[in-house]
Amino acid sequence: MEGKVIGPGPYRATKLWNETIKLFRSGMPLRRHWAHFRCYDCSFTGSEAVDYLHDLLRRNYNFGPEVTRYQTLQLLKKFLKAHVIEDIKGHYGTEDFEDSGHLFRFPTMSPLKSIPTRSLLQHSNDLPRLIRWDDYEELPQQENTALSKPAVLTSDLWNKRHSVAIGDVHECKLIRRKEITPKQVDHIWKTMTIAHLQRVLGLKTLEGVLSPVQVNGKHIEHNVTKVNKTGIVVLDNKAEDMPYWVVSAMKCLANWPNGNDSKQPVYPGFERDVLKTVAEYFQRLKQPLLTFHLYEVFVNILSLLSDQEVATEALQISCLLLPPPNRRRLQLLLRLMARVSQNQQLPPLNDSIPTRTLMVQMFSHCVLGSVDEMDLDELLSTKLVTFMMERYNTIFQVPPKLRSQVEEHLSHLRRVQFQKSYPEVYQTRFPTQESKAAVIPEKAPRLKPHHMLFNLKKSFQPFQRSWSFRA
Repeated sequence: MEGKVIGPGPYRATKLWNETIKLFRSGMPLRRHWAHFRCYDCSFTGSEAVDYLHDLLRRNYNFGPEVTRYQTLQLLKKFLKAHVIEDIKGHYGTEDFEDSGHLFRFPTMSPLKSIPTRSLLQHSNDLPRLIRWDDYEELPQQENTALSKPAVLTSDLWNKRHSVAIGDVHECKLIRRKEITPKQVDHIWKTMTIAHLQRVLGLKTLEGVLSPVQVNGKHIEHNVTKVNKTGIVVLDNKAEDMPYWVVSAMKCLANWPNGNDSKQPVYPGFERDVLKTVAEYFQRLKQPLLTFHLYEVFVNILSLLSDQEVATEALQISCLLLPPPNRRRLQLLLRLMARVSQNQQLPPLNDSIPTRTLMVQMFSHCVLGSVDEMDLDELLSTKLVTFMMERYNTIFQVPPKLRSQVEEHLSHLRRVQFQKSYPEVYQTRFPTQESKAAVIPEKAPRLKPHHMLFNLKKSFQPFQRSWSFRA
């Protein structure tokens, strides 16, 4: 592998674009070409550019050998549109690049993308502050019911009603206790998930990678808690789900040849038409399943693929940030791609392209894409989708460490809030060692008689029979 390794960090996609242009300009062989009875120095043909750039990308660590010639051709079309290259007459932008003998050249200066200047903010300001127990006084809570007059209950009645023995209490006043609201639970999920992601990526700051404002804690909690027995997200609003005919077509391919629930007639090429139906649905979505605002997050994860365990954990966390409808579609799509690629009974879906390669090429841009047309998203999406397809069962699991940390924090908040609201009751129910010692006197150690200790110290003597019962 060659080329400068662009590790995790802000604006990684922009850095990859600039690095690719620099490598292409510095290494592309230039020579004299003749066209229309004229000589053009320092030029190259379209086919020569495809050959060289394809080999360059395949040997580059940031992209890898999965890059196809077709993807290279699409990238050169972007280069021509962005004036990275131009034809020998100086035309660019509206011209179309072809894998042919048409002549091209480099302009005097190939435009590079500018990297935004990072603001001088402290790293701790990137993450939203985690809710503490004393925040309950700061966060207003809406009360839907009017406050009732405090009731006075005797200890016997309290114990009978709640089946909790709290000791001898003469009277107990019922006070409206401030509970942790769903909004606060969402905030905790959001804060701890972002912090966990930053740690896994190994970054000091998420500036230029992910804006906390674009993270919805409600989506995270939904993706964690509302799943079926197979781990697929269940949607509250069924109108947000995929149409029935799409789900039916996906089941048909995923379970081939036993997946034709509709009992439609199977004809030669039937499976190709079903695949085309599924592809058209996903290709018409307004934005990729991983969303535009999470593009930089997943581009950063690509630099971690050498460590599969770390990359998998980063994907587990990042996929929790998706809106539930997107996560559900992504789960079903990756499962379909994996099953179709491994199904030996399924007829070939293309005459020249292997099924696994076809799945990646057909759906990768539906999974990961950039809002900026001048980007390397086609190359990056291929590499990411290949990795996700091979591990689709694992990447949609909730990281156990993240779940336990959130649950422990919520439990701590509830316990401390109860302690602050009812200090006397809390001390009675959950006594400390000091409070126990104050109420229950320590028992004096029981001393054993001296002769018992003396006998225990003596070794046991073997039994000796001195007389017999025999007559």
